[in-house]
Amino acid sequence: MDIEKLRKITGNDWVVTDRDKMLDYMRDAVFDSVLPSPAENVILVKPANAAEISAILKLANEEKFPVVVRGGGSGLSGGAIPTIDCVLLSLERFTQIEEVDRNSLMITAQAGVSYADLVNAAEDAGMFFPPKPGDAGAAVGGIVACNAAGARAIKYGVTRNFVKGLEVVLPTGEIITLGGKLIKNAMGIDLLHLMIGSEGALGVITKAVFRMIPKPRHSALLLASFSERLEAIKVSAVVASHMIVPLAAEYMDHDLVEMTANYLGTEWPAKNGKAHLFFISTGETEEEVYSQLEEIAGICEQNGALDVLMAETKAEQDNIIRIRGEIATAQKSAGTVGDFMDICVPPANLPALFQSILDIEDKYSTTIPITGHSLDGNLHPTPLKELADRGLLEQAKEEIYSETIRLGGVLTGEHGLGTIRLHNTPLWPDTGIWTLMKEIKKTFDPNNILNPHRVFPD
Repeated sequence: MDIEKLRKITGNDWVVTDRDKMLDYMRDAVFDSVLPSPAENVILVKPANAAEISAILKLANEEKFPVVVRGGGSGLSGGAIPTIDCVLLSLERFTQIEEVDRNSLMITAQAGVSYADLVNAAEDAGMFFPPKPGDAGAAVGGIVACNAAGARAIKYGVTRNFVKGLEVVLPTGEIITLGGKLIKNAMGIDLLHLMIGSEGALGVITKAVFRMIPKPRHSALLLASFSERLEAIKVSAVVASHMIVPLAAEYMDHDLVEMTANYLGTEWPAKNGKAHLFFISTGETEEEVYSQLEEIAGICEQNGALDVLMAETKAEQDNIIRIRGEIATAQKSAGTVGDFMDICVPPANLPALFQSILDIEDKYSTTIPITGHSLDGNLHPTPLKELADRGLLEQAKEEIYSETIRLGGVLTGEHGLGTIRLHNTPLWPDTGIWTLMKEIKKTFDPNNILNPHRVFPD
């Protein structure tokens, strides 16, 4: 890697070789227990625009050095960690929201814009961006590259459903525009959606056009508590069977919310039970919102709920949502988690998956704390470090993954494969999918320059 050539592209101030000045770039939000080790020979480069990225990638192809892309560093799969000697390409200077178009309900944002800033821009214009990744610092490029989802997927879908256009620098350096502020586009093969969820393997996303929706006028939150964990998940299935579609439906172990409330210095409003569900409803009228939540409350009460509470004020709602959103942070602080999993099955199979995890708990005489999005089939089991201490963590995880696959699911629903899940991909039945993915990668990136050793199993 010719450092002087890189400096000529970006300027001296934007090429960092001092290891002490790039320590914060050597990790993402992955739990320490599974944190990959960064490589020794890393050059951090901070380009200002797509043209500079293009020049860097063309140089990388000439000199055959790899490039790893970094956005907000909020990922939970190790995808932004430079695990090989490389140029680490930070998009932190891509911070402009270029256009807020209320007439088209579209926002154009550069790749380094944070989720929080994107949402604030939308709200200021009376618009709403439904996808909700867990970290407000997540950057636009990473949100698109990982096809982020979050709690609202059950009603509105995932990031893919809201991306209308992209500016991308291909691994070979060409700058292309895909889509745009279009509601309809039937112009050939849809390369736009090939980029979404590709985890940076097919190109560097530098700009995105997002479709918004009008901001809902009213919202409320219902919290229900249950004596047993599986009971709560089964109630979610009953809610789904009534074809009720709230904005969000979340499952949480009681021990986790109590621990997190203590960590945050606040209180969880429900003290009974081993598990909780909360449902958020939004609508144009209060009657619409409360009618839906009253129907859900009735289902919960008929199916053994210990308590059903309505959080009507914004402060009450924000407290519950904040505690749920900070569970992973509290778990990191406690230092007891061995891994943070991201399994997903068809929603109807969620009770069976949950039962399988409980059976694995019993088999290994352990506790596996769980949170999840209870109506979209996505669970986050967090096997504990004590399993690793007994040499059983990988075995327990493989059993959870195997049960997930048996029930028609996938190893990751919203976080991506990154680097930390690649060793589990052999569990996935190989029907030629990996071979096809690798051929697509080779077409876009013949020298395997961009984000190697992630996304695809070697």
